[in-house]
Amino acid sequence: MRQSATQLASSSIVVPKNNLDNSIKSDCRGRPRSEESEEAILAATIQLLSEKPLRDISMEEIARKAGVGKATIYKWWPSRAYVALDAFLRKTTQMVPTPDTGSVRKDVLEQLRSVMVFYKSPAGRIMGQFVAESQSDKEFADLFRERFLKPRREAIGVIFDRGVERGEIDQNFDRELVLDMIYGSAIYRMIVRHAPLEVKVADEVVSILFGGLDNRSSEKASIADKTARKHSVSRGKAKRQYI
Repeated sequence: MRQSATQLASSSIVVPKNNLDNSIKSDCRGRPRSEESEEAILAATIQLLSEKPLRDISMEEIARKAGVGKATIYKWWPSRAYVALDAFLRKTTQMVPTPDTGSVRKDVLEQLRSVMVFYKSPAGRIMGQFVAESQSDKEFADLFRERFLKPRREAIGVIFDRGVERGEIDQNFDRELVLDMIYGSAIYRMIVRHAPLEVKVADEVVSILFGGLDNRSSEKASIADKTARKHSVSRGKAKRQYI
């Protein structure tokens, strides 16, 4: 029988602090983590999630595949949902780093290309099952946003902030909306599958978006706006001729 996130997670939860540059560490109960055991647990969880949904995976199975005792996992994570989200965050961070090339456009392009490649991989497709689970389980959805989406958006938000600081992006743009526009296409194609999830799409997305995002393109935008208004007036005159 399907379990909700409330059942997946215990009532006494200590949320760990995510470190995206190193491994996932936490202020949990018990002794400090063994890095070797932690790596084995997270790797085993990712492998299992690549084979079947979270609801079909038990802590016993994770422990057996990782070669550790179940009690070891419970020292550091209160439930399999926590293990799964931390494992996926670790894998995402490894495969989708946050570049710093000195150009916001190049940074976004490099990372979006990495995102496209990642979402096509067995590990990346786990994102789809987490999104699906979030639609029917509010508790899991909250957990998903807090333990995966929030730290990932903070990481990629650094790219946007650097662009604003360097004057490459207009500071008046809505940061969260821009991030949605940049990375939403990859997630949409991965889930809906209406079109191929190809790396070249990243180049097209960046080319289209930065025509409007680039703070130095205000003159181009003004010209485009005037052209659009001119065409609108012409269409209006043509329409009146046929009335």
